[in-house]
Amino acid sequence: MASKLVMIVVVVFDIIAFGLAVAAEQRRSTATTTKDSEQNYNYCVYDSDISTGYGVGAFLFLMASQAIIMVASRCFCCGKALSPGGSRACALLLFVFCWVTFLIAEACLLAGSVRNAYHTKYTTIFSENPPSCQTVRKGVFAAGAAFTFFTGILTPFYYISYSKSRGSFAPYGAGEAGVGLGSYK
Repeated sequence: MASKLVMIVVVVFDIIAFGLAVAAEQRRSTATTTKDSEQNYNYCVYDSDISTGYGVGAFLFLMASQAIIMVASRCFCCGKALSPGGSRACALLLFVFCWVTFLIAEACLLAGSVRNAYHTKYTTIFSENPPSCQTVRKGVFAAGAAFTFFTGILTPFYYISYSKSRGSFAPYGAGEAGVGLGSYK
């Protein structure tokens, strides 16, 4: 049977990660080109860098959620064997899909956080083109939030299918009423 405590912790962590990813998208930094006081050159001025913290927080909460569920399910491959059938097949498919969505979400959150933290330090002479004030593209944290949402849906279903398959396993020969074929002396 699936542990309710594990399910609650994982769902709460996934909700927190999703909320932080959405907040990171809404608060990602923007930059403006500003002239120096003597008006000799232009440079970039970046606003708040809070979305980097939100992105890293979402990254860590999602990673903790995935680690908890993988430890609880013994990463699908360790521990006693699972009973053959629909629950095992469903658990295997959900295991693969939850890892794919997890890796995509983590890549988006990490890339968005790193890119958001990067601030150019270029200056240009006033007569030249303005400097390139690079910021994270719109939608990077949103993609991370979307895949965090998908991971948050798939992971509990994986754990339930895994627990259902693990709980119904009976070793070969246990509980059989027939005649066993043993070695004859």
